[in-house]
Amino acid sequence: MDANLQRRVQRYGWDKAVSNYERSWHAQLEPAQTALLELANITPRDCILDVACGTGLVTIRAAAVVDPECEIVGTDISEQMVAAARLAARVRGATNARFERMDAEDLKFAEESFDAVLCALGLMYLPEPEKALREFHRILRPGGRAVAAVWGQRNRCGWAEIFSIVDARVQSDVCPMFFRLGTGDGLQHAFVAAGFTNTSARRLDTHLHYASAEEACVAAFAGGPVGLAYSRFSDDVKQQAHTEYLLSLEPYRRGKAYAVPGEFVVVAGIKGAAVQSK
Repeated sequence: MDANLQRRVQRYGWDKAVSNYERSWHAQLEPAQTALLELANITPRDCILDVACGTGLVTIRAAAVVDPECEIVGTDISEQMVAAARLAARVRGATNARFERMDAEDLKFAEESFDAVLCALGLMYLPEPEKALREFHRILRPGGRAVAAVWGQRNRCGWAEIFSIVDARVQSDVCPMFFRLGTGDGLQHAFVAAGFTNTSARRLDTHLHYASAEEACVAAFAGGPVGLAYSRFSDDVKQQAHTEYLLSLEPYRRGKAYAVPGEFVVVAGIKGAAVQSK
């Protein structure tokens, strides 16, 4: 897929997904977000950037760790996600958090502006994730930490058929290289190639729990990256896609509920320092 087209698909797809995102994914993504924050080893005086921040789930947690006068910035390609994050920050009292719509591969910040860069489950959607990692390196101060989480290997993610099911009904791939960084040591190698040292990695097994078939379908189709394509399906096509997806989840059905296996990969690296992050 053309890189600019892929960015538009992601931008407007996440705009469509915003109303279902938190209720579908808040609990499901928490283990990866917690591991990311642990590896970031945030201190109260850190200036932090959260890239692909979505509705601000990680941003607001990080804002609670730093001193009130230390600003944390969240960026996302989706205007609707940014608006939702701003509202969430106001509701939750995160007065030191601000949010901007921005492309992760072209961050509008000066060199050496931040002490830590976080990216929780965003790199998989980028046309050029290696370029984004070079941007993370550029804007970090010497000794600063970058931490990113991605989904793991395709064969360890029981929901993976969502992409082929949607791609069979649209003109182009929605997320053509989604599992690349989570395969083997792909993400860690990308960190090293971007200039990071003292890298460390964690793999986390998880399960996505859904109380019903409807809940599983809302999360996969309406609450995630295929939201733009799904919004253009007719009711008949939506029903066909649901049926095919639920068939792929049948091994993980437990009565009316589902426990779908998944895997996260979390990698941390340091810019130009010899001290390894915890």
